[in-house]
Amino acid sequence: MQDSIIRHLIKFNTIIIGGGPAGLFAGIHLKTGRNAILEKNSQAGKKLLIAGSGRCNITHIGLIKDFFEHYGAHSSFIKHALKQYSNSDLLNFFENCGLKTIVDKNGKVFPFSEDSKDVLRLLEHQCERNSTEILTKQNISVTKTSDSGFLLITSESEFTCKNLIIATGGRSYPGTGSTGDGYEMAVSLGHSVIRQKPALTPVFIKDYKFAELSGVSLSSRQVYIYRNSKKIKEHRGDFGFTHKGLSGPGILDPSRFMEQGDVLKINLAGTNITEFTSDFLSRASIQGKTTLLSFLKDYDIPKSLIKNILQEIGLSADDTLAIITRPLRIKLAELFCEYPFHIEKIGGYEMAMTTAGGVDLDEISPKTMESKICKNLYFIGEILDIDGDTGGYNLQAAFSTAYAAAMNINNSIDTSGI
Repeated sequence: MQDSIIRHLIKFNTIIIGGGPAGLFAGIHLKTGRNAILEKNSQAGKKLLIAGSGRCNITHIGLIKDFFEHYGAHSSFIKHALKQYSNSDLLNFFENCGLKTIVDKNGKVFPFSEDSKDVLRLLEHQCERNSTEILTKQNISVTKTSDSGFLLITSESEFTCKNLIIATGGRSYPGTGSTGDGYEMAVSLGHSVIRQKPALTPVFIKDYKFAELSGVSLSSRQVYIYRNSKKIKEHRGDFGFTHKGLSGPGILDPSRFMEQGDVLKINLAGTNITEFTSDFLSRASIQGKTTLLSFLKDYDIPKSLIKNILQEIGLSADDTLAIITRPLRIKLAELFCEYPFHIEKIGGYEMAMTTAGGVDLDEISPKTMESKICKNLYFIGEILDIDGDTGGYNLQAAFSTAYAAAMNINNSIDTSGI
């Protein structure tokens, strides 16, 4: 029986599925043919609106070569796109469009207003200026190739296009519509998809003892990840205590490598056990009446944290160095240089800033973002198996991969008959 639904057939040169930052930026830079963005939500950019807690951390300052180490195991893939369209290029784009920016003490770049709505409005306006249509409430149920390119079907319309860019994002913050739809599309078009997991997410700690320290943080501390008693990764960064676990860049950035059951050992003192012990013995021999609190505060450890850990082993902040026995000294060095936190679980997609895993990078050209399997098919942004650290690196990757795809389409397009 024939399908009784009558759909409108609409032809485009390039269709972008997904109206997030990557999709919008690609739409801005497509220069030939009739192009459109199909967004399933009632508005584009819902996830962008919550980026940076609503402030929208656009990118990071510094040399672009310093970006490469901020993309986990897949930094080599993103290098070409970042070089082709760098953070300087991005800032020039926003400046030329009238958006002023500011930089915080950590090098994060925000719109001057610190309001993500201003970034979204600008991107939508630039799409409009470029005559790229943004069609909302477009739930795509079928994506397949046709003789002339791609055929996309929604409940009301059928779309054809020569070039298809999939920019649907990952699975993080599913309430914004980021529910992994693009992975199924990728598989239907012949691609492999690497297993996804939440990334840039806080961790919850088993038998957590620090709920009362929620809001307390430490700067630039070493974090070691242990699995089955073997160290698998280490990272340095700021971290803080929450009501149920740990967060901050020093935890969020390496969370992509963490799993339930892993042990995090954090160097609270910022020095190793040998040096800590040597310092302790030296101070004890010369100034034995120095209190533990006074000694430990020299390591820039918050007083509340010091008292909490000392209480754990039956010591007081007012105890002097001279009365500390060798077993207690060893225990002090272990706790303040390698305090163990046992991971009960990793934060889920509802609190993860991005998604690890995605479309297999071996099947994508790093220069153009074009599929090596299906001609004129492109993947950009978070749907790819690449995830950056906090600090604007993921948005920069979204913009850079979008630019790479758009430029390749501009250079190779044939708009005859469209």
